[in-house]
Amino acid sequence: MKTKILFLGLVLSLFTISCNKDNEENSTITADEASMNAKIDIANDDVSDIVDGQFVATMDNNVSGKSNEVSATNLPPCVTITRVPAFGTAITPGTLVTKTIDFGTTGCPMPNGNILKGQIIMSFTFSPGAASHTINYQFLNFYHNALKFDGNKSFTRTMSVATSSSPSHPIVVMNMDMDITFPNGNVLERVGTRTREIIAGFNTPNILLDNIYQVTGNWTTTFPNTTVQTSTITTPLNVKMSCINVNKPLLVSGVITFVRNNNTATLDYGNGVCDNLAVFTINGTSYNVTIGN
Repeated sequence: MKTKILFLGLVLSLFTISCNKDNEENSTITADEASMNAKIDIANDDVSDIVDGQFVATMDNNVSGKSNEVSATNLPPCVTITRVPAFGTAITPGTLVTKTIDFGTTGCPMPNGNILKGQIIMSFTFSPGAASHTINYQFLNFYHNALKFDGNKSFTRTMSVATSSSPSHPIVVMNMDMDITFPNGNVLERVGTRTREIIAGFNTPNILLDNIYQVTGNWTTTFPNTTVQTSTITTPLNVKMSCINVNKPLLVSGVITFVRNNNTATLDYGNGVCDNLAVFTINGTSYNVTIGN
């Protein structure tokens, strides 16, 4: 099965208010909030990439669950994966498959430097001939660095129609309904969708570093004081997997617009350079913000 992981990435979800309660009750969107929520998006992209990779691995080899694609096997030795039906058992079409991806309780360092703990439990129906697939996943005591994630996510994976200029390739539409707990105990709720599509590198399934993805979407964030913020990708986000080589965030261009209490702000990820910065703008004033660890 010639597929390619739609890593984003980044490729994205939400920007919300920061974990500071004073900021929650302030109607102004701040640069610190944008920086913190860029880290939330990175966490969601890591999770999405891992889950998509395990789906691809099952579709590529329904006995061992091992994929022919480099990106699907890019997990460190501290990760333990179990499956129902068990590995070694051939899966027949129509079977419900459950995979548990366990990062342990002490912290498992990923290749990009992020530290994961806890479990991701994913499930899908094995239907190799289907035009689309829906993958559901949930979290069990799951942490991405200092942030705890609870709730459910799902994505629908379809293949585009081939054209003279573009081969058939995966398009993933993600649905999110989840809570994020900050170290100080504040909990934010995020609901929304995002669509990600590979726009370069799909013709080389065994090479991860030439992949580039494009992401669109919108979501809402509800804060502890019931304030609601909307986030919309107003210029498609681009993700470059080659940024892994310099240990930088993969999101390199595109703009997200935030609206809260009649205040509007933007976060611009730049012009395609692999770096750790984005530009946050509100009321005509711009700030550089850090988006990585």
